Amino acid sequence: MKSFPHQWLSEIGACLRLAIPLAAAQLSEAAIGFIDTVVMGWLGSQNLAAGGLASITFNALLIASTGMLSAVGALAAIAYGAGDLQELRRIVSGGIWLTIALSLFLMILLGNFAPIFRILGQEEMNSFLAQQYLQAILWGLPAAFAFAFFKNLVSALNRPHIIMVTMVSGISINALGNYVLAFGKWGFPELGLVGLAWASAFAFWVKAIAVVAFIAFHSNFRQFKLFHNGLRSHGSTLRALVKIGFPITATFFVEASLFTIVTYLMGQLGSIPLAAHQIALQTAVMTFMVCVGISYATAMRVGQMLGRKDFLGVRRAGYVGIALSSVFMSLMAFLFWLFPEQIVAIYLDVNNPNNQETLELAIALLSMAAIFQIFDGIQVTVAAALRGIKDTRVPLCIGIFSYWAIGLGGGYLFGMVLGWASMGLWWGLVCGLGAAAAMLTYRFRTLALAPL
Repeated sequence: MKSFPHQWLSEIGACLRLAIPLAAAQLSEAAIGFIDTVVMGWLGSQNLAAGGLASITFNALLIASTGMLSAVGALAAIAYGAGDLQELRRIVSGGIWLTIALSLFLMILLGNFAPIFRILGQEEMNSFLAQQYLQAILWGLPAAFAFAFFKNLVSALNRPHIIMVTMVSGISINALGNYVLAFGKWGFPELGLVGLAWASAFAFWVKAIAVVAFIAFHSNFRQFKLFHNGLRSHGSTLRALVKIGFPITATFFVEASLFTIVTYLMGQLGSIPLAAHQIALQTAVMTFMVCVGISYATAMRVGQMLGRKDFLGVRRAGYVGIALSSVFMSLMAFLFWLFPEQIVAIYLDVNNPNNQETLELAIALLSMAAIFQIFDGIQVTVAAALRGIKDTRVPLCIGIFSYWAIGLGGGYLFGMVLGWASMGLWWGLVCGLGAAAAMLTYRFRTLALAPL
């Protein structure tokens, strides 16, 4: 029988073994957005503003939609923990159908987004450039969803390292594609902002094909016969995926829409606030992705413990994940406070007088990002722990209240009604994420103390 401290240390080690490769994979994914943002800045402030508008629209819809595929990870972890390989194969078949359906829906939506930009009051040139970007990157959506599906699946099977390797290689592919297509190198046409979108779409396909090939042929996965059922989906399993996945998707959408709508409001304030917002937000995304990796690991550990009916293990796994995210984000907050100008200098030429206003505003927003990212890291990990025990409906209600009523409502009040402009919108983000972190933590604590 393991001693009490040893149990906690063992859980920290198990969580980190899952979280480190997943966090590296998420960081690699964020690095692609980071590189894109840097190149957008090289292309000029107009492209940075329009590219930020397009990329946050694309990423918000992609992240929200992949919430449905998070159900694959949650149910697969429980099936794996219980040793039910038949159910695991049925989950794979259902996940493939969800991937196909989500891809088709989002491709149609993004291909016709220009009227929505205009309704939301965006500048005409920003709307035009953003729509061009979306019409190119949408061709990578099937691959992006396939990769998200397999990321959840291999994480549930305690084999996330292939995701890390694939994502790291994706950085190189995307960076090279940006250089060649945006600036017209090696005989290719100079596509500017659209070139970044085509590079991302190509990188999505390379990563998806690589991970599918690895799963299909590697001995670690052949024992599971994951594709044994083909496309034959079991009705009850598919319904279970949708039942659990829909509230997750809705929660992801509610959170992602908070940042997206704030970005649209920034666009109404002008290109300079929009560009500064993109710099601060993209920087925060980099640190947040580490917590996303920790959250995936937490969900899988909680689900595996639930499958084994180890209820003390469920609680321990949840608390360990929350603690790891809290410590990491607190350390990153100090970096934001200590080195804001150096961070902004990555994106902009700080010696160019034309960038001075954007530079000053971005530095101010980074100080806000330092605060809200601590709350953001906690809430994403607690929400994942709740997914691991299949609790998704109450977190959705918490998300709607926190992100929309407090975050978006407060941001609109501070920024647009009271006239605090960009800083007011970001105070709304701080309040909304802080409320979500507090309420979700209380929810997990309540369930962890009760019989599961």
